[in-house]
Amino acid sequence: METQINNDNNFFKSLAVPALATVFLLLIPLIAMQFTSEVVWTPSDFVVAGALIFGTGLVYKLITWKSAGMAYRVAVGFALLTGLFLIWVNLAVGIIGSENNPANLMYFGVITIGIIGAFLARFKPLGMAAAMFVMALAQTLVAVIALIAGMQNVPGSSVMEIVGVNWFFFMLFIIAALLFRHAALEEPQSNSQTR
Repeated sequence: METQINNDNNFFKSLAVPALATVFLLLIPLIAMQFTSEVVWTPSDFVVAGALIFGTGLVYKLITWKSAGMAYRVAVGFALLTGLFLIWVNLAVGIIGSENNPANLMYFGVITIGIIGAFLARFKPLGMAAAMFVMALAQTLVAVIALIAGMQNVPGSSVMEIVGVNWFFFMLFIIAALLFRHAALEEPQSNSQTR
């Protein structure tokens, strides 16, 4: 019982890291706004950014809480940062046209596929690798749909931009998948079964 209480206290103490990281990262645009008119954030921008950053840190802590394997922790961190970056770019400037283009909602489908895949895999490394490969394929499918629909003709988009940005995220998801495969090979069988 006492061990469980200590573990719970350690977990809640470890939430201080994502909280402090969130505050630190939000100070960057806040300070920049004092010196340049190029950075203009509204209070809702800070709330959304804070929720995304802290949420990503919280999810990382929850997934890796009982994992001792460094390779698995790196894979989870890389996958979560890739997902965060995809959402951030999509909300900030949009990938297809501007951030207001409804076609960009397809990218939330990529994230949803990853979330569903992670739960189906029960966060085990090999299952997570498969989920990352499926996310990479979904990322490619979004680009194909956008090009077939003629989204390259939307202001702020071109064939090169759509292909280039989607290829970039495709590669990040492939790297995440390979990191999870490496983690599966590196972790002892007993650790991967407890997850």
